Amino acid sequence: MGAAMRRIQAGNALTAFGIGFTVPFLYIYVAQVRDLGSMAATSAFVAFALGALVALPFTGRVIDRRGPVPVVMGAAVLASVGALALGLSTGVVPILLSALALGAGQAVMQPALATMIVWCSTPATRTRSFALQFFLQNLGLGIGGLVGGQIVDESRPGSFTLLFGIEAVMFLVLAAVIATVRMPQVAGLQNAMPQKDAAPVGGGWKRLLRHKAMVQLCVLGFVLFFACYGQFESGLAAFGTEAAGISPSTLGFALAANTGAIVIAQFVVLRLVEKRRRSRVIALVGLIWTVAWIIAGFSGLGHGSAMMAAAAFITTYALFGIGEAMLSPTLAPLVADLAPEGSVGQYNSAFALVKQMALALGPLGVPLGAGIPMLYIGLFVVVSLGIAGLALRLGKQLSPVQDNPSLSRVVAQGGPAASVAKAVASEPAHV
Repeated sequence: MGAAMRRIQAGNALTAFGIGFTVPFLYIYVAQVRDLGSMAATSAFVAFALGALVALPFTGRVIDRRGPVPVVMGAAVLASVGALALGLSTGVVPILLSALALGAGQAVMQPALATMIVWCSTPATRTRSFALQFFLQNLGLGIGGLVGGQIVDESRPGSFTLLFGIEAVMFLVLAAVIATVRMPQVAGLQNAMPQKDAAPVGGGWKRLLRHKAMVQLCVLGFVLFFACYGQFESGLAAFGTEAAGISPSTLGFALAANTGAIVIAQFVVLRLVEKRRRSRVIALVGLIWTVAWIIAGFSGLGHGSAMMAAAAFITTYALFGIGEAMLSPTLAPLVADLAPEGSVGQYNSAFALVKQMALALGPLGVPLGAGIPMLYIGLFVVVSLGIAGLALRLGKQLSPVQDNPSLSRVVAQGGPAASVAKAVASEPAHV
């Protein structure tokens, strides 16, 4: 790992630590500490998502034209201002404006950092680089949440201001770290970095929408994020507390099990997936999540003890974590490999936008999870099976090397892979 990559990963981890300080406590802060009620707290989450949805459509073009470094720094400063303002705000309007800025800043950082990782890696090292990023993000979020939980006190608004202040400082640390990064100028980056003689980036969205494999990946990504991340703190939590009788403390253990599964399994899983076809890895995730939803359904049937229900619910979150660990070295590198020359930022931003849309729509599962629990479980069992089908269909649109990057190393080493080399040479155009 080069110096640039080390600094990117360190800044990413510190930022995740800062975000972990505030994410679990935002609802309590707005609704109870500032005494603005549940509607204001819900509106703050909506503003947070809206900031991301407004900013992301324009982010990719800026990244591809100006480079990711100034974009990360600008987004980090915006997020820092939003976090600090949120900790100082006492009224609804200032809180909504602060959440809007914070959401936009955090969302823009994601594709910009992903593009930096692409620029600082090769197809051979990219899978492991994104796996490390995901590992450090979850570790930072988990530690931040644990430490933040020891600081907050609902009777002391100043304790929450301190948390948001720490988050703001971490964003500025990220900006300072990224400012010291010197992007490498090597041949391996020629297909990732903007070229002086490359075609204009204008019309990037039109070109992306004509790219069948990328469109299919975006559809698959939307379903993945809606069925997993979009349900964690909304529909699945409502199902657990209403249908399965799970206590808030058990829900906390379930979330911890999810993070623990990711941290423990990430590099074990990486060894299993990095030489296998990406489409089949994603399909396997769909099957694992199918089992997870079935186990969640068992916890709500009421046939066992409260301890059995709690164990089943925690197992569900742990299985989701294993699936996430399999996706982290798969999805982001695939987006980069699909991107045409000079359009990595555009493709990363498009995929980040898909994720934000899925997260924004995730709470739609709450009424089903709380009111018609078994229909909710059945629906997401079908959705998870659909993930497997969509992944296998996507595999038919990918070239051999896009689906399994390890094949490129065989060709580069002159191994007995003439058929693969021929497939690489005749790889279809992106548009």
